[in-house]
Amino acid sequence: MFGSAMRSFLDTNVLVYADAGDEPVKQIAAIALISRLRREGTGVISTQVLQEFANVALRKLRLPPALVRERLSFYAGFDVARNSPELIQSALDLHIAHGLAFYDALIVQAALDSGCQQLWSEDLQTGRLLGKLAIANPFASGPVGPM
Repeated sequence: MFGSAMRSFLDTNVLVYADAGDEPVKQIAAIALISRLRREGTGVISTQVLQEFANVALRKLRLPPALVRERLSFYAGFDVARNSPELIQSALDLHIAHGLAFYDALIVQAALDSGCQQLWSEDLQTGRLLGKLAIANPFASGPVGPM
């Protein structure tokens, strides 16, 4: 997966919107992005993203556990970055150096450690560069929106 194609990390909110029927425009954009990255083999997520998705899917979206399990199986087809003590330490350094919320720093560090050039997130500062990682909002239009 480390070929010439740009590796992209998906934040939890993208996965959540793919199942959020009350946000049809964001749902369409999320599904399109997830499908494209899966098809290209360039998408990356983390165990943190999977955990957060499962929690939101069960509690807020009220998806049946069987459907959540199906989604988790699908998302396991992406490259999955696993949290480690080293990743957590590096995320703490990011938190200190850049003023990121700690859980956001975990996402950013997982993306950096996975060799991603882009992080798709509605929650982080669109257009911000952290090292070689560019933050993009998949629900915005324009130069940092969906490709």
